[in-house]
Amino acid sequence: MVALNLPVFDCKIKQVEGKPYIFDSLRRKYVRLSPEEWVRQHIVNLLLTHYGYPKALIRTEGGLVLNQTQKRTDVVVFDRQGQPFLVVECKAPHIPLTQSVFDQIARYNHVHKAPFVVISNGLTHYCCGIDHTTADIRFLDDFPAFI
Repeated sequence: MVALNLPVFDCKIKQVEGKPYIFDSLRRKYVRLSPEEWVRQHIVNLLLTHYGYPKALIRTEGGLVLNQTQKRTDVVVFDRQGQPFLVVECKAPHIPLTQSVFDQIARYNHVHKAPFVVISNGLTHYCCGIDHTTADIRFLDDFPAFI
């Protein structure tokens, strides 16, 4: 896999029928290693090890219903009251972070109503704070601290 603009970590990778799988510590199982999964596992590691987000409050590949269609959010972090705090959309490193990616996470967050969103392709990351009462969006210099 390609080197990312995220901290390297000691991940467990194995081959199953000639295909790579990576161990997902949140789901406690090996999952198919795609370029997007590579980014997702690095983001989860970053949230856990560098920002101290509680493992029990992070969910990967969670479902949501949007316009009567089933969708999946890459990563959702919940606050201590169980409300969405941060929604992360991961793309493969070769996928540019265009307006359509911002639109995608905005649609997902219309359901979650988290105060923070992140999009990342592992090379570039955009973090935003959102005020849902005024619809103001501000770009942040870093991932939000977990409170």
